[in-house]
Amino acid sequence: MSFDRIKNTKGRLLGIDFGEARTGLAISDASRLLATGVGNIKGGGLEKSVEAVAAVVAAERIVGIVLGLPVNMNGSEGPRAARIRQFAALLAEKMPDIPVALMDERMTTMAASRFLNETNTRGQKRKGVIDTLSAEIILQNALDRLRAQA
Repeated sequence: MSFDRIKNTKGRLLGIDFGEARTGLAISDASRLLATGVGNIKGGGLEKSVEAVAAVVAAERIVGIVLGLPVNMNGSEGPRAARIRQFAALLAEKMPDIPVALMDERMTTMAASRFLNETNTRGQKRKGVIDTLSAEIILQNALDRLRAQA
């Protein structure tokens, strides 16, 4: 699940910040310059989330998926990372023609929280947008990385 397969595609990418309660989604433009948050999927387990992502992939003509991987600050992976790897495997099984890349998401939730603090976004509104914003940051980081490798 590397960036090589995604790098060789042309078109829009889907960024995902998977969570048990909500899964944030972001989509790139076709030229892959900008990531835009497009909302979230309510929790419901891996299988339900895979089905919801597959519907977005089909509707938006997505050619690749970037999935945030929660890595500990020391570089190790814990139980959440194992769950994300399981989710990635299910996505790849459901959509074998759509490459899935894992992106280290260290600090993305912290960056999203800082931005929401600066914009004074609080309460229920904050809960509704933090996962989407995290997905947007994950995808934008991936787009920047892909551009740097070109």
